[in-house]
Amino acid sequence: MNGAHRHEGPDRLYVITSGRSGGADASLDAVTLVVAESAAVPGMQSEHAEILRLCRNPTAVVEVSAHLRLPVAVVRILLTDLLDTGRITARHPRPAPSPAQPLASPDVLEKVLVALHNL
Repeated sequence: MNGAHRHEGPDRLYVITSGRSGGADASLDAVTLVVAESAAVPGMQSEHAEILRLCRNPTAVVEVSAHLRLPVAVVRILLTDLLDTGRITARHPRPAPSPAQPLASPDVLEKVLVALHNL
C-alpha cells in the first residue's frame, strides 16, 4: 500500500470533502467502474476535474484512489458528488459466468426449450 495520503494533514482531506466524512453512495465499492459523462469545466474542484480526466474509460474506484493518492473513503465522497450531478456513471463489473452462477438458471433454460418445442 502506498501510504502517500498519510503524509498529508487531515486538514487537506477535510477541505477536499467539504468537511464530510460520510454520505458516500453505498454502491461505490473498490471495484465499481466509473465512467465520465462530461468533461471538466473551469472553476470545478481540482479533484473532481482530475477524476473526470481519469475516467474517460471505465476505471475502478480503487484505481482512482491510487491515481489521486487519496484514501478510498475520500474518493467515494468525491465520486458521489459527481454521480449526484450526472457527471459520471458507475456500475459493477459483471462476473464471468461459472457453473455456480451461469448466465441463465436451469429453470429459465428449460422454459426456453419448452417454448421452442411449442413453436
